[in-house]
Amino acid sequence: MSDLTDSLVDVSSDSFWEVGNYKRAVKRVDDGNRLCNDLINCLHERARIEKSYASQLTEWARRWRQLVEKGPQYGTAERAWFALMTEAEKVSDLHMEVKAALMGEDLEKVKNWQKDAYHKQMIGGFKETKEADDGFRKAQKPWAKKLKEVDAMKKAYHNACKEEKTASSRESSSKLDNNNPEAQKKLQEKVEKCQQEVQKTKERYRKSLEELDKVTPQYMENMEQVFEQWQQFEDKRLRFFRDLLLGVKQHLDLSSNHKYATVYHTLEDTVRAADAQEDLRWFRSNHGPGMAMNWPQFEEWSMDLNRTLSRRETKRKHNDGVTLTGISQTTEHTSKTSSSANGNPFEDEASAAELCVPVRALYDYEGQEQDELSFRAGDQLMKMSEEDEQGWCKGRLSDGTLGLYPANYVEDLE
Repeated sequence: MSDLTDSLVDVSSDSFWEVGNYKRAVKRVDDGNRLCNDLINCLHERARIEKSYASQLTEWARRWRQLVEKGPQYGTAERAWFALMTEAEKVSDLHMEVKAALMGEDLEKVKNWQKDAYHKQMIGGFKETKEADDGFRKAQKPWAKKLKEVDAMKKAYHNACKEEKTASSRESSSKLDNNNPEAQKKLQEKVEKCQQEVQKTKERYRKSLEELDKVTPQYMENMEQVFEQWQQFEDKRLRFFRDLLLGVKQHLDLSSNHKYATVYHTLEDTVRAADAQEDLRWFRSNHGPGMAMNWPQFEEWSMDLNRTLSRRETKRKHNDGVTLTGISQTTEHTSKTSSSANGNPFEDEASAAELCVPVRALYDYEGQEQDELSFRAGDQLMKMSEEDEQGWCKGRLSDGTLGLYPANYVEDLE
């Protein structure tokens, strides 16, 4: 049996029909499982690329939306510019959908098909690999056994021919050397005996070949049947891969996704809607000659006028993305003036300390008067009094500095 096993491994040519060359067809089963793993890794990597691209688009859109919001652009041109960020955000969402499809639907299909097609054995390897190897080995075994006999007969025949040639050479040499007749007779008998052995082994060799030829058709039929069985097995994998890759193509091909086309239709419509004349009219009305104005008029003197606080007209920055614009400053405030008449704008500091509410600055503010606080957006301070009728509060900075600030520049933290 060990000789037969050695014969199965001893491959003399590249033909499938040679003993042991069916191993390549068996290896294809293991290769199919490995290719499933390779496909899974391929989809994993593409999904990571889709996610990375989506994240970069989102970050780009966030950063530039902030820059444009804080910049000087306005009107429909600003909306057209914002449309680029909206396009990036929506395309980012679509690429995240691609990533989800690859990691979800497509990956699960491969894993489930692989699990159903290849069954691991406890001793290692796959059941299908063993079945393929056993099938080919069983189909080849009778023919391989006959082939081993043919090889043995061929070897015996060739050895006999070699012996006959050696004996003939010795006999010829003896005649040339005129050796004694007795020695020549023995050499002649050796030649005759070798010739008989040649004929005998030749007949056995021919007979073994004839017997091999008889079993060869059955051998070929059996091997064809086993091979076709595993051709069908591989056919299922190839068809599955083709269908799976077509599904992946559908997920990757955003050009066939109606949502993708809508993104660019919307972008084009928004950009085309940019109207220079409309933007110029808006700027004229909000920052140009079209603005309303409290033109100076004659005013009679009164006590109330002497106590008027300075008014600072501000426009808060709303959540709709409108940029804070135009802070006009007018007369000084008499509430500060009246208190500073005594040389101390915080003469009632003890009573003001009774109110101590933490607030956070919404915008930067530079104090215009000596008794006003200065701070940056995001700074925290303490509100020491309620807002007065002119819109001012007393407050204290974190370094202990006391002063006045416009109430609409901060928000309560409590």
